[in-house]
Amino acid sequence: MKYITEKDSHYDNLEKMSVDEILKKINAEDKIVAYSIEKVLPRIKVLTNQVLKKIKNRGRLFYMGSGTSGRLGIVDASECPPTFGVKNNLVIGIIAGSDKAIRNAVEGAEDDFEAGWKALKKYNINKKDFVIGISASGTTPYVVGAILKCHQNKIMTGCITSNKNSPLALESHYPVEVVVGPEFITGSSRMKSGTAQKMILNMISSCVMIKLNKIKGNKMVDMQLKNKKLVERGAGIIKSELKISHNKAKELLLKYGSVRRVLEMKNSLKFKV
Repeated sequence: MKYITEKDSHYDNLEKMSVDEILKKINAEDKIVAYSIEKVLPRIKVLTNQVLKKIKNRGRLFYMGSGTSGRLGIVDASECPPTFGVKNNLVIGIIAGSDKAIRNAVEGAEDDFEAGWKALKKYNINKKDFVIGISASGTTPYVVGAILKCHQNKIMTGCITSNKNSPLALESHYPVEVVVGPEFITGSSRMKSGTAQKMILNMISSCVMIKLNKIKGNKMVDMQLKNKKLVERGAGIIKSELKISHNKAKELLLKYGSVRRVLEMKNSLKFKV
């Protein structure tokens, strides 16, 4: 079977196109992604609710992928602690070939059917956790093997793939099949498929964190104050919420170390502004 992600591009003779023409055609293809995701929003909703349920029950969320898919999972996982103030081990990204593969391809890593499950076992994976397999083709042995083993061990799973009825989707409890069509460069799933994966991962993690009350209104009140920009952003939130000067807001933020803590202490009348 030739899956959609491997079908020939709708365009040919790419090398003969002008830069302007290439950019416009890539942009035209990229516009398809959001509409394709819209069609599977009900599936994403079900998957997100299941993830939320597990995390509320003290479980963890794992992303598993190889190549681009693995890197995108790691990006989303790594952004959760600074953005939402959660622990580093709540959302975990795993890539075929281990951390070395984040920057450089590791030959044959994605073809190891057993390696994904071995990687999960290092984290003492259990029934409280949830695992999302990410694979544009839906055939990556590393990911499919891990999801199959999860299924056998009664660990709930989901997936994000760009093909219909792939082995990964068939093995997952809550599959999301977002069909974006052939890539502009034939088979280059880092393009539309990768964009779709990034968008869906953002949707899942952001929705889960909002429902875990990690956002107040529309503000990141639990963000980690890792740099000057984030300190200034936090001070701005406090200034707006408490109707005080920026300098006073920044002073309180640096004193108590958290936007949420400052707001909660004000609400409990533990200090005057």
